[in-house]
Amino acid sequence: MFFKLFTLFFFLSFFWQCLKSSSQILDFTYNGFHAPLNNISIQGITTVTPNGLLKLTNTTMQRTGHAFYTNPIRFKDSPNGTVLSFSTTFVFAIHSESPILSSSGMAFVVSPSPRLPFGSPVQFLGLFNVTNHGKETNHVFAVELDTIMSIEFNDMNNNHVGIDINSLESVKSSSAGYWDEQDQFKNMTLISRKRMQVWIDYDGRTHRIDVSMAPFNENKPRKPLVSIVRDLSSVLLQDMFVGFSAATGSVLSEHFVLGWSFRVKGEALPLALLELPILPVWDLNSTRAHSFYKNWVPFISLLFIILLIFLVRFIVRRRRKFAEELENWETEFGKNRLRFKDLYYATKGFNDKNLLGSGGFGRVYRGLMPTMNKEIAVKRVSNESRQGLKEFVAEIVSIGQMSHRNIVPLLGYCRRRDELLLVYDYMPNGSLDKYLFNSHEVTLDWKQRFKVIKDVASGLFYLHEEWEQVVIHRDVKASNVLLDADNNGRLGDFGLAQLCNHGSDPQTTHIVGTLGYIAPDHIRTGRATTGTDVFAFGVLLLEIACGKRPIEIENESGERVLLVDFVFGFWMEGNILAAKDPNLGTEYDQREIEMVLKLGLLCSHSDPQARPIMRQVLHYLRGDAILPDFLPSDLRGSEMMFGIHHGFNESDMFTPGSSIACSILSGGR
Repeated sequence: MFFKLFTLFFFLSFFWQCLKSSSQILDFTYNGFHAPLNNISIQGITTVTPNGLLKLTNTTMQRTGHAFYTNPIRFKDSPNGTVLSFSTTFVFAIHSESPILSSSGMAFVVSPSPRLPFGSPVQFLGLFNVTNHGKETNHVFAVELDTIMSIEFNDMNNNHVGIDINSLESVKSSSAGYWDEQDQFKNMTLISRKRMQVWIDYDGRTHRIDVSMAPFNENKPRKPLVSIVRDLSSVLLQDMFVGFSAATGSVLSEHFVLGWSFRVKGEALPLALLELPILPVWDLNSTRAHSFYKNWVPFISLLFIILLIFLVRFIVRRRRKFAEELENWETEFGKNRLRFKDLYYATKGFNDKNLLGSGGFGRVYRGLMPTMNKEIAVKRVSNESRQGLKEFVAEIVSIGQMSHRNIVPLLGYCRRRDELLLVYDYMPNGSLDKYLFNSHEVTLDWKQRFKVIKDVASGLFYLHEEWEQVVIHRDVKASNVLLDADNNGRLGDFGLAQLCNHGSDPQTTHIVGTLGYIAPDHIRTGRATTGTDVFAFGVLLLEIACGKRPIEIENESGERVLLVDFVFGFWMEGNILAAKDPNLGTEYDQREIEMVLKLGLLCSHSDPQARPIMRQVLHYLRGDAILPDFLPSDLRGSEMMFGIHHGFNESDMFTPGSSIACSILSGGR
């Protein structure tokens, strides 16, 4: 029994001595890391090369690598004691893809564990992460060889050496370099791909930490690079692990340790520099190619597929965007048909900045057509009905062949989906209505107005009698009279007109036009004739002379006042000149204004037989004939104009017809 107890006591004593000796490692030296690799553990992307280099990182991006001495080092004689003196030296080199740029650095580290699985790459050097950075419970002491400047850690530059305690915000740091024998500071570049040696010493009595570095084969400098007094007793535990940590980022870089010596209670043994392994030749092309194929080829392949999908979608959407309808019957109008794509780019995508005006059934945009080298106006109008479309297109193409100085040229058309686009010459001075009804901004004197009246009359006469067919405009009004660069009046919006042969009777039965310009006979019969155009021209004459719209609301009473009634009342009183526009000033021909007012009443007569034709109107305006100084006694104002006594109301005027022309005409320009 005694023998058994003695044997057990001997065995336990021997096991305790083994454990005690294993935790009391005082020194070790590695002049290269040759196989078999005793007492060195590696994690992450760290490897050992065949010739004995400890390669902490390779050219893999955003990764970490660690290498630790596997046995714990006893830094204190007791758990609550003070940290003993220790010393270490090592030779390292950093290969970077760029001579002026690196992705991260490396560090000598003293840690409670031989593994740092939660260390993040790039600026964290594989030591810490966002959650544990700066915590006292880390119990980590490190000396960083940092090659990036992290503002969050208050780094001084991208080439420095720093002493770190539980954090990457160094307690003391300095630019990489050394002090020579003459106390001259010599700069060193950590990413120079050259071998360098580092010495780290801690004095357990004075608590001084000294860090020195020098080029390979140089002696340890007398004056340390970084020095600080800091008691590590609260940082380091009794048993700790020593090793290295490194990380990569977005720039290719490799970190090497060639040799390493460490000692507690004394200075680390010198390294046998001549026995250290040789660094590989930095093959930049091979490294780039390896990194490229490993990291970028999958990404580029995925990016290519995504771009291909977007390209196909772009092409499909572009084709849909510029798609047009082209039927067989349109081939004969090929030279008059314009491409939607050209109109789209001419108006910069129908940008609102180029919007000239809008109505109930269309918007007009300004554009610049490169193929024609001229400015254009493009009107987009609804085309929901296909009934009579071929005939309508034929009419506007035919109208586009007209040429007269007082007509806005219709350059062509485009048809797509549910809309028609009519293209005109652009008139730089805009429409007449803004000069009549926005007098606080701009106005025309009587001489200019009278010239516009004669211009419009000349254009309307051309439509009714001079061209090869009779053209009934059907929407004569101030907003459809445009002024060119010389303020010549031009009648526009001929996509709304109706063609018929000379001497024939128009067969349209739809009421079209704009409220205030529609003749009573048009309301009764539904037919648009040259006489209905004359009626609208008469209202236009009164607009120009009076500066008032065909229908206005009295501010005081809120009642509707018709311009024909307004002028007719002054004529009945024998003072028709009182109806003139007060903005005309004093420079005007009284006889011309009186003649225009009376001619306006005559043209807007309720009986189409009493209205003059445009040939007669021109004679009156040019002074070739004298307007009778009396008007037919049956000329009556609003009742005849609106046909109320015939049983019509305003809603009757705007009952939509089935033809395309009807839906377009109601909008005006």
